[in-house]
Amino acid sequence: MSNPSKTIDEYISQQPAWQQTNLNNFRKVVHAASSDITEDWKWSVPVYMLNGKMLFASAGFKEHTKYNFIANGAALDDPNKLFNNGFDSKKSRGIDLREGETVDQAKLTALVKAAIQQAQ
Repeated sequence: MSNPSKTIDEYISQQPAWQQTNLNNFRKVVHAASSDITEDWKWSVPVYMLNGKMLFASAGFKEHTKYNFIANGAALDDPNKLFNNGFDSKKSRGIDLREGETVDQAKLTALVKAAIQQAQ
């Protein structure tokens, strides 16, 4: 893939407006948390990498959007109880948001930063 960021732009633009908002929000939070994050395209969804390691993915589904903490999400401390999916996984955890639902930006940023720190 020559330009994963362009593919991600196109993917997000094809989602319903509320999902575009959620997906763009997560993308911004991830990039603001570390200037070393790069974007890629795997499993037909946006993924966010650090030093070649996949840390996060995001996707739009019929009923929700997902923020997936792929790399050791299960090992992260989640004091604000943001994770609401993926508890059956030994590695990852997810945050699913239905239409109209939001997540506290400061708490999401803290969780993303903790995941990045853990991966370094």
